[in-house]
Amino acid sequence: MRVHIITDSASDLSQETAAQWGITVMPLAIRFGDTEYRDGVTLSNAAFYEKLAAEKQPPKTSQITPYEYEQAFRQHLDKGEEVVCLCISSGVSGSYQSACTAASMFDEGVYVVDSQQFCVSEAIQAQYAVRLRDEGKSAREIAETLEATKGRAHVIAVFDTLEYLKKGGRISATAAFVGGALSIKPVLTIEEGVVKILGKARGSHRANNMLTEFVEKYGPIDFDMPYYLAYSGASDELLRTYVRDSSRLYEDLPGGLPEHPPVASVGATIGTYAGPGAIALAFYSKV
Repeated sequence: MRVHIITDSASDLSQETAAQWGITVMPLAIRFGDTEYRDGVTLSNAAFYEKLAAEKQPPKTSQITPYEYEQAFRQHLDKGEEVVCLCISSGVSGSYQSACTAASMFDEGVYVVDSQQFCVSEAIQAQYAVRLRDEGKSAREIAETLEATKGRAHVIAVFDTLEYLKKGGRISATAAFVGGALSIKPVLTIEEGVVKILGKARGSHRANNMLTEFVEKYGPIDFDMPYYLAYSGASDELLRTYVRDSSRLYEDLPGGLPEHPPVASVGATIGTYAGPGAIALAFYSKV
């Protein structure tokens, strides 16, 4: 039986990439004031960062509803397909529970996986699901493999500013002020489904070095599995600088890092808290 993969826009996979992979990326809702948008559908990443800079109040994000999932599942079940739905971490969103509620409306054919990640560490799991689908695995086999391997999926990120974490209520105004005054760049990961601050560095160069150190700590990177880079904002300049400075990470990659590695632009769901100027690397560790 054919298998259809569904994920959400917190993965920062674009609708164009979704079309190329033959999957569905369901958009989370983003609200600026009284106006609601669909992440990556009715609000482009470029337009989002323009609004983020212009608006005084931070946007609000909303989970995908059970009804939206139910409609998506039914569309593919009615075509004789099974569904594997990979969701943003249940530690930060209720979308996973919404998907489980929707799946319970059907007797069989829908498998829901809590990625325990978001941003490109969710994207690499979706890409792995696509690989398994293309190898002919069943929906059950894909879901079971994702569950068994998701603990090896990691993301390490550097935020350029603490301002948006403050606006989103994730840190205090005092911490953001001190961090900004000292040019503090936090290095973060996702553990057990939630954000964890690994360290703080003063200045971009030290932060990039710290990012590489933590990648090596969580690694070694399994280059037989998907990996992804990401940046937030209008420019990927900070990411390109980081890639040049971290070449040793790719020594085990046959041929080294390609000229055009897989790179995602961070969208509204994650960009609400990251702000512009963040960079990230997602990968599977070997162990």
